[in-house]
Amino acid sequence: MALEFARVSESSSLPVRGRAVRPSGRHRKPVPSQLPPEAPALVLAVPGDASGVAAELAAMVRVDNPQIEVRLAGLGEDGKELTSELEASARSRPEDGTAAIVVPLLTGPHPVADRMIAEAVAASGATVTVTESLGPHPLLAEALHIRLSEKDLARPDRVRLLNVSSPVDAVVLATVGGDRAAAEAQPTAVLLASRLTLPVLVASLDGTPAVADAAERLRGIGARRIAVSPCLIGPEADPGLVAAVAADAGVESADPLGAHGLVAELAARAYGSVLAEA
Repeated sequence: MALEFARVSESSSLPVRGRAVRPSGRHRKPVPSQLPPEAPALVLAVPGDASGVAAELAAMVRVDNPQIEVRLAGLGEDGKELTSELEASARSRPEDGTAAIVVPLLTGPHPVADRMIAEAVAASGATVTVTESLGPHPLLAEALHIRLSEKDLARPDRVRLLNVSSPVDAVVLATVGGDRAAAEAQPTAVLLASRLTLPVLVASLDGTPAVADAAERLRGIGARRIAVSPCLIGPEADPGLVAAVAADAGVESADPLGAHGLVAELAARAYGSVLAEA
């Protein structure tokens, strides 16, 4: 959903999230094929620096949507790069228009990144709309399925028959961003379970429930081979975190989503949905 920074909380000078009325999930709109010159920039905000996976995703969005001005900002330690990108976007657009639409490159809520984005928006003084994270969405479940299949942890095609054998017995969908991120990943787990026709439990890499606890629950219902499906793009977690947690739980793991084309598409759709609402 789009989040307008329009209200100020009592306990802080930072803007707070306001609910938009447009539908979310599978109803996100594609980007129009043509946009006016004053259309808002799409600013991708990513934890850490604007390199590696984040730069690859930005390049994908630009190639697939040449009509959009795409900017990329790493949040770093202070969010100043994002502030600079928003200020630059505002200088090239009418004062009474929206300068930018910020799309966080995150699959779910992330308290640290969310706060840094809010601070950067407030510091810029620009008229900005910030979308929610990229999940839940059927395309996210599809990308997770693909990453599992690349490690031979799922059939590459969508399983529709219960009597078709699967490489694993169950999946743990692992998130970052604390307990709230794990709770909000439940719809994605349902979508992934539907694709795999397997039990899928949500666990947190940095909160509760822990991956090891979810794996034990699955073993309790008879699962023997269990896979971890990291529901994260990559920059929002330490590089070795997924592998370490999976090893500790005695399970196998797929790779993070990384620079997947479906992630780039979700980012563009988040931008397109804000335009459609406007």
